[in-house]
Amino acid sequence: MRWLALFLVCSVFLPVASALAGSSEPLSGTQTWQAGAAAVVITPPEAMWMSGYASRDRPAQGKIHDLFVKALALRDPGGRTAVLLTCDLVGIDRATSQQICRRIQERHQLSRDQVAIATSHTHSGPVVGTNLLSMYSLEPSQQQLVQQYTGLLTDWCVTAADQAVAALQPVQLQVSEGVAKFAVNRRNNREPDVPMLRTEGKLVGPVDHRVPVLAARAADGKLVAVLFGYACHATVLSGMDWCGDWPGFAQLEIEKAHPGTIALFWAGCGADQNPLPRRTVELAMEYGRQAAVAVDQALAAQQTPVQGSLSTVYREIDLALDTLPTREQVEQDLKSENVYLARRARGLIRQLEEHGSLAQAYPYPIQVWSLGDAATLTFLGGEVVVDYSLRIQQELARDRSWVAGYSNDVMAYIPSRRVLMEGGYEGESAMIYYGLPTKWSADVEEHIIREVRSLHAAVAKKGEVQK
Repeated sequence: MRWLALFLVCSVFLPVASALAGSSEPLSGTQTWQAGAAAVVITPPEAMWMSGYASRDRPAQGKIHDLFVKALALRDPGGRTAVLLTCDLVGIDRATSQQICRRIQERHQLSRDQVAIATSHTHSGPVVGTNLLSMYSLEPSQQQLVQQYTGLLTDWCVTAADQAVAALQPVQLQVSEGVAKFAVNRRNNREPDVPMLRTEGKLVGPVDHRVPVLAARAADGKLVAVLFGYACHATVLSGMDWCGDWPGFAQLEIEKAHPGTIALFWAGCGADQNPLPRRTVELAMEYGRQAAVAVDQALAAQQTPVQGSLSTVYREIDLALDTLPTREQVEQDLKSENVYLARRARGLIRQLEEHGSLAQAYPYPIQVWSLGDAATLTFLGGEVVVDYSLRIQQELARDRSWVAGYSNDVMAYIPSRRVLMEGGYEGESAMIYYGLPTKWSADVEEHIIREVRSLHAAVAKKGEVQK
């Protein structure tokens, strides 16, 4: 009954989405886009397991603020629609993502490329589906809660999408960028040294401090929705309370400054980027404030209007793994004193028994949305390191080429070749917690970049055809 009560509570968001529809009078001109947004609470009602940190040994104990799934529906002047879901979750597994997208596709007559799911990567959210399950040893009652919650999450995501589509209205879409500088490359700077290094201007390592912003304004100029991103882990907090971490606080700040607006966040290529220093609620709120200030600066600056058509493509590639372990090696790991190695080994043994072998590749999702000539948004699965966004921005030579990681399926870290060769957590050992049998092949970066180039060419071609 408590699960049902939460679902009924979430229905109060229906009037919110409908209210955003506002005036049905079209904007001036013929190239009119439409947008609609909605938000639904996804905070678990039960004390279930939290995701993101292997050190946790008990369920959540409280709440700092609610978690949300938010939906942004876009429709170009030609009637082509796309729906983006943003979720306050550490990640989402392939099966859950597929089920959510399939249901939205069926309800709104969309193809797979027209639906995207982005997660904030907050480490203060619940375990979902099979994401990061090798990190935890859950009792049957907790396993059941994860299954129940995953089913409800699917329903809530579909509800948010329905509300956003129902709220579509004529808007002026605009893009711009702000800057926030609290992300630090964690592989190149020792956490205790960061305050001193920042003061002395000696922080090193690649970063992406851009804050991409997509704003939708109604005919009366009111801000209907604002979508923004940033390349940084949501790991300020490590406690036992539900919270969206700094991205959650940023969205609350934006919505407070712009009443009636729905703010949506996507995590960029921040797999090797941390908000430093960290570990207090006050710091999470401060970084959220800094991100919100960056968004407001972008909104106040000269913005580029989105004109033309919406083009979308989606592809899954067989992303190769390195040399696979033998059955003997997996069986040896079963005896390991490292509980995470042993848990992964148990999962790999099940795969060997069911399929006779381990998969040599993973079906890796890449998705690209082109918003006319104004901006291109690339969605990459997994925890993607910053090298990817910097390289895509440079090679595609577009002013507004944005990259969202943690999208559609968060199956593992995605290192660049540099990070893979350096090794360490992002390069190899994190694969243990995700349950994959080994690290990626040396071609991982080039394979992904080749496909990104191909998909960008495909959306450009679609855009030309649709003109």
